[in-house]
Amino acid sequence: MTDIVSPTAGTVSKAPARRDIGIKRRYAAERRFQAYGIAAITFGLVFLFILLWTVIGKGYTAFQQTAITLPIEFSEKTIDPDNKRASDPSVLVAANYPVLLRDAIVKQLNINASSKPDVREATAMLSKSAPIQLRDMVVADPSLIGKTVNVSLLADANIDSANKGQIDLSVDEKNRKVNDKQVTWMNQLKASGALQKEFNTGLFVNGNSSRPEAAGLGVALIGSLYLMLIVLALSLPIGVAASIYLEEFAPKNKLTDLIEVNINNLAAVPSIVYGLLGLSVFINFIGLPRSASLVGGLVLTLMTLPTIIIATRAALRAVPPSIRAAALGLGASKMQMVFHHVLPLAMPGILTGTIIGLAHALGETAPLLLIGMVAFVANAPATPLEPSTALPVQVYMWANEAERAFVERTSGAIIVLLLFLIVMNMGAILLRRRFERRW
Repeated sequence: MTDIVSPTAGTVSKAPARRDIGIKRRYAAERRFQAYGIAAITFGLVFLFILLWTVIGKGYTAFQQTAITLPIEFSEKTIDPDNKRASDPSVLVAANYPVLLRDAIVKQLNINASSKPDVREATAMLSKSAPIQLRDMVVADPSLIGKTVNVSLLADANIDSANKGQIDLSVDEKNRKVNDKQVTWMNQLKASGALQKEFNTGLFVNGNSSRPEAAGLGVALIGSLYLMLIVLALSLPIGVAASIYLEEFAPKNKLTDLIEVNINNLAAVPSIVYGLLGLSVFINFIGLPRSASLVGGLVLTLMTLPTIIIATRAALRAVPPSIRAAALGLGASKMQMVFHHVLPLAMPGILTGTIIGLAHALGETAPLLLIGMVAFVANAPATPLEPSTALPVQVYMWANEAERAFVERTSGAIIVLLLFLIVMNMGAILLRRRFERRW
């Protein structure tokens, strides 16, 4: 018999040592990978925090607006001295409303009316949109003529910034836009309760304006609503129908392979290319009105379709083949199998992809700039065919303004846009968790 050679003591001791070294290296590599992941997440969160801190720090003040409450005497001698308003209502529109404001603030501050510089500087504390506010009040209710009514008027943008602490009042008077007299009058109005900060409803209802204190997002909100409705009405049925055909009915050949490749490529095309397409096709060729929400909605629909098609096809593929086989085995037609069994089970993924596509479209700016939605629009559009703008475009326009007060308006508009995006993405997550089926 052959003698069995037993391993030496040195061989026995070296094998476990090598195994221990290998295990330690694997554990060390795993710890390094975890550390890299944590560092990457921390890095991203830090910059996200810096972004939100910067935007919110500059924009939260936009949701408050300084107002000055004055007793306005709607004098008939100033508004309608000849008493023609019954036969000619246009006299109410052409009345000299700045005189009413001048008299009210001079009286409130006890200023000598003969001192023109003081009167001019006191009147400058009010927004230039204040006469329009008085005009609209009188046109809407002519019975105000002859009465004295307390009216809350917008303060000028510089007074608003000073009241919010955005202007350093300790520097020399020559280096700030609010002089010492106006600071004294501000303190006087504060002490009497006539000057105070209110919730800025104008930010959500007013249209665009060259005066920052009167500028608002009203037109942009309506325009964005029209855009999203058009995109939803067109992209969802077209995208779902195309996905069902490609995934369930289309034969697998070179043509369908080419279509799939092009859909994936279109999802990566820069958005500005879609803007050029909309400009050349919808405006120059078809002749649709420039700056209209309809054109913007069509452009964003083309941009959103690849995203919805890809998400819908992924949701259809996630349905187990056994569902299809069971439906066909029980005698259902292929159409019944798709629409009665596969599509309902894939609907959570379809809705999630649609909402994410809409959120992406809501934040797009470049294609809307090319089709003219960057135009200055002060009045809200009644239909999608009228000129309008959108939230991201409004942010772009305000960011290019030179006045300091537009900085907080820009950040405030970004906060509103971010809130919409957060709500839409949270809705997508909740829908997925609520209706998701695990196989």
